[in-house]
Amino acid sequence: MSEDQTMLRDMLRRFLKDRYSHEARRAVLASGQAFDAAMFAELAELGILGAVFAPEHGGYGGAGTDLMVVFEELGRAGVIEPVLGSAVLAGGLLTALDAEGQSEVIQQVIAGQTILTLAHAEPESRYDLNHVTTHASTSGGTIVLNGTKAHVQGGAQAEILLVSAREEGEPSDEHGISLFLIPSTTAGVHCHSHVNVDGTSSARITLEAVAVDQSQRLGPPGQTYAAMEAAHARATLALCAEALGAMEAAKALTVEYLKERKQFGVPIGSFQALQHRLADMLIEMEQARSAVINLASHLEADRLTRERHVSATKNLIGRVGALVAEECIQMHGGIGMTDEYALSHHARRLVMIDHIFGDVDHHLDRFILLSSGPETTGNSADAG
Repeated sequence: MSEDQTMLRDMLRRFLKDRYSHEARRAVLASGQAFDAAMFAELAELGILGAVFAPEHGGYGGAGTDLMVVFEELGRAGVIEPVLGSAVLAGGLLTALDAEGQSEVIQQVIAGQTILTLAHAEPESRYDLNHVTTHASTSGGTIVLNGTKAHVQGGAQAEILLVSAREEGEPSDEHGISLFLIPSTTAGVHCHSHVNVDGTSSARITLEAVAVDQSQRLGPPGQTYAAMEAAHARATLALCAEALGAMEAAKALTVEYLKERKQFGVPIGSFQALQHRLADMLIEMEQARSAVINLASHLEADRLTRERHVSATKNLIGRVGALVAEECIQMHGGIGMTDEYALSHHARRLVMIDHIFGDVDHHLDRFILLSSGPETTGNSADAG
């Protein structure tokens, strides 16, 4: 890491240690809120949202290592504020498309004044980015959208939706997918929120004859797939770095518990069987860290190389995350299952992370497909 990145990491770690706690997060969720709006504003004021954008877009970072630094610390603290969905995924996609006249929206996202989210996944799309059945039909100068979007991160809290819709082609074609910037209050947009296993908020969004004009389409008609894939690569890196932070927090809690919990008059951490289990877990965590670093250094590589690293890393993070969550809970015993104890949140978040942007099985299949030749597209639907 550079000196600036080291300073950013240390500053963010101190801030979250002082201001963010498991008890405070539980209180926010118990009140029915999806996240702490005041905390999100403070993160923006600290410049955390700006760290994930490049200087040409008003930020001061944007590199793979910047994403890794920020999200490892967010994962370590168990932050549930919508930094990933708003700034990295939707905001990053907006910058990747280089949409004319959208600089003001990007600045509002960086300042934490506007929450932006990508409404792309559909009930039958599973993890395939190319599977889009939401239809965009043009009548005169108006475009009408109809369809349903599933598991939209922060969909009920977002002021602006970045919605994908098909203007031409078959449901699984890469060509023909367009993106539209739509205020969440637009007529015909219906949002049904739900809470995920880790306490974060998602939503199902139904579009019923939603009318938009040509200026709300981002980029050339039907040519946004490549930008979406690149934006998801960056978001997957951020998510994997967050998983690293959650693993580190779970490990620290477990080591502390093994030193304090006594059996037969001695700390259970002195038992060789538990030492071996912890050592095996730490080896897997170091391998996962190496994979994340490797992905961070290949975000700007050619598409095939980048996507191979995306799938390899996401598969490994999913497997190691499950191992860490299970081992830490087992070594804690019953206390590890209680909601009042911070380990439970990290374990649930690691489970949820495996199901965001593709689980271990999806990315194993995708890695095999991407490794079979340069002519492959990387879609598991094609592999089937």
